[in-house]
Amino acid sequence: MDPKVRQLAGRLLAGLGATTGALLWAPRAAFSLDGGFEAHARDLSVLFVDLPLILLGGGLIPLVTWTLTTRWVRNPWLALLPALAALALGAWGLTEWWTPRQTEDPGYGPGM
Repeated sequence: MDPKVRQLAGRLLAGLGATTGALLWAPRAAFSLDGGFEAHARDLSVLFVDLPLILLGGGLIPLVTWTLTTRWVRNPWLALLPALAALALGAWGLTEWWTPRQTEDPGYGPGM
């Protein structure tokens, strides 16, 4: 396979993984960015810590899987299937494992 095509395929896989990670991150992190009632629970660590890690992992998981698989399989298009499977498993793992902290709104406690 032409090295330019191989490089383009790797970049596309990394971009697809990072985009998938961002799309999974956004709805879960919305509460922490908004903060709820009067922004009392705003937690910007989801923006400065969690987002870069999710984008990095989302970009690296399919890229590394594709790179390692192309070393064993001579046809790089066959290596695309394990890379997409690794991306799907990574996305599933992210949705099962990562949930940002969401505290209750003040004033909704046990009362007097």
